[in-house]
Amino acid sequence: MLLEKSKLFTKEYKQTISEALEVLGKKNFALILQGVSFPSKNNENIGFGSYNSMGAKDVFDFCQGIFSAIQLGPCGKTKLSDSSPYTGTVFSKNPLFINLKELTTPKWDKILSQRTLDELIEQNPSIGTNKASYAYAMGAIEKAASEFYKNFKKNASKNLKKEFEKFKAENDFWLEKDALYEALSIEHKSDYWPQWNSELDRTLFKDQDKKKVEKRIKEITKKYNDVIEKYKLEQFIVQKQSDETLQYCKKLGLKLIADRQVAFSDRDNWAYQSMFLEGWCLGCPPDYFSKDGQDWGFSVVNPDKLFNKDGSLGPAGVLLKKLYTKMFKENPGGVRIDHTVGLIDPWVYKKGCLPKVEEGAGRLYSSPNHPELKKYSIATMDNINKTPIEGKYVTPDDEKWIDNLTQEQITLYGRMIEKIVIAAACEAGLNKDSIIAEDLGTLTYPVTKVMEKYNLQGMKLVQFVVPYEQNHPYRCKNIKENCWVMVGTHDNEPIRMWASKLVNTEKANPYIKNLIEDLCSEFGNKDEIWHKMYSDEKFFAFMKLVECFASKSQNVQIFFTDFFGINEVYNTPGTSGDPNWTLRLNDNFSEFYSQKLKSEEALNLPLVMIYAMKARGWEFYKDHQELLDKLENLVNER
Repeated sequence: MLLEKSKLFTKEYKQTISEALEVLGKKNFALILQGVSFPSKNNENIGFGSYNSMGAKDVFDFCQGIFSAIQLGPCGKTKLSDSSPYTGTVFSKNPLFINLKELTTPKWDKILSQRTLDELIEQNPSIGTNKASYAYAMGAIEKAASEFYKNFKKNASKNLKKEFEKFKAENDFWLEKDALYEALSIEHKSDYWPQWNSELDRTLFKDQDKKKVEKRIKEITKKYNDVIEKYKLEQFIVQKQSDETLQYCKKLGLKLIADRQVAFSDRDNWAYQSMFLEGWCLGCPPDYFSKDGQDWGFSVVNPDKLFNKDGSLGPAGVLLKKLYTKMFKENPGGVRIDHTVGLIDPWVYKKGCLPKVEEGAGRLYSSPNHPELKKYSIATMDNINKTPIEGKYVTPDDEKWIDNLTQEQITLYGRMIEKIVIAAACEAGLNKDSIIAEDLGTLTYPVTKVMEKYNLQGMKLVQFVVPYEQNHPYRCKNIKENCWVMVGTHDNEPIRMWASKLVNTEKANPYIKNLIEDLCSEFGNKDEIWHKMYSDEKFFAFMKLVECFASKSQNVQIFFTDFFGINEVYNTPGTSGDPNWTLRLNDNFSEFYSQKLKSEEALNLPLVMIYAMKARGWEFYKDHQELLDKLENLVNER
């Protein structure tokens, strides 16, 4: 590898970076790299990345000794019509993450022929690019699955078949329904269940006559036995390979962090529709950026099904507990919860309407004056500090209309966190520190109090600091220890692209002023640094990254585009189509990283550490002079 030749990642390099991270108080340093974005070896690229691939192993080797964790994206099964991992299944994994190359080896009794794999690779339209071909990959995995299913039945060893039977038995509570959905999608020629022409099939698991349901399941199972078994086999393979990937990372000292999306897939909505609140959807209220709010269309879990009157878990609560327990057991590095607000104080709106107050929307647990939602409200009229004005109280400032709660009320707001999420983590042998609570956007008083009560680790995005607010929580000097800090997530522009739109304009000045005050207070060349940030987008972006490491936060995450210097967008919220969710790490990523370092586009870790340590002040600087000298040497050796 070029990096080894240039001695950038020598043992000394890794030890020095680790020492610097420790000195700066960083317990975790994670790379965000979602499944599709992993690179491929030449003999395995069917147009989609996988954390189970040989290319992924190269990434893990690359990260070992520098990063402590890899933050994956949601790994659920997606639809042909929607490649977003955030609308994938909550239990089933995506078959696109199967390592097909491995299936051609004796380890898997060669259930896939090398010839078939070679054909799929040769026809991949995205070969030689850093993009995925989602539709092609979906077709390729289906073709491969048809072959390896037949060969598995004929040629798989007794031990492998025994493992498969054990997997099916252990995961029956979700696997049976997910596989049945696959069969019914073929039966009705649509994988969108509301379009099925049979009322019985549409509502198979929703308050139906048990005898009719059992009879129908037997009919479908008999007619589509191979479809159902093939689905289960795909899930067995991807799970077995995922377990092996976890062990590989564990040997390297790397943790894998899962991502629990707030949405439920069509498959989940069908299987568990009795658990959801009919006629209501989850979204976001109107704010300064979206005057009509965000109408996500996601299902809302019915509060009456979450908990029983005595406080024990109801059927929906039991199901979610099983889900989180499964995720924590499979990902001992932890779980990132997408939209934690949705677990504590969700914004809901009527199906077919906009998520606006005047159209009936409101906070599910904070609307004591709402004609339909008040029965679920934890807050009472006594907790309201002002009478909401129609259409007004949902702005980021005005929505803080609740400003007092009793400890009992706070506990009720936090019961999903305590009795489901934290309880699941503990059952998996972990603790609440294994939870990354994505708390971006407007935080209501109940959310803030629950985060405080359970000391949850939230997220701070320095790219989204409001520079005119001295006490803004995303500014370096205000970031606390117990959180995860980053410049941006998968939904944001790379930091250099963000910086390029500000340099040489007055809009950059308030950001630069904050960076000078927080990072360069004891520097003698402030004017020079100011000018360089103002005119040089690379340096401006670099200083925003320094801000993460200089902050007091014990945990840092960085999206792969910002680390490797890829100036392309991974996902643009509110849009759909191939440009989203297709960006991948280059197959020759190590050489690519080395080249981007030379052009000052990739993250230069030793240099970032130097600036972050200097930002702590000259006394701190002098106390760690030996370490700084080592870092300087690494920079000069580049």
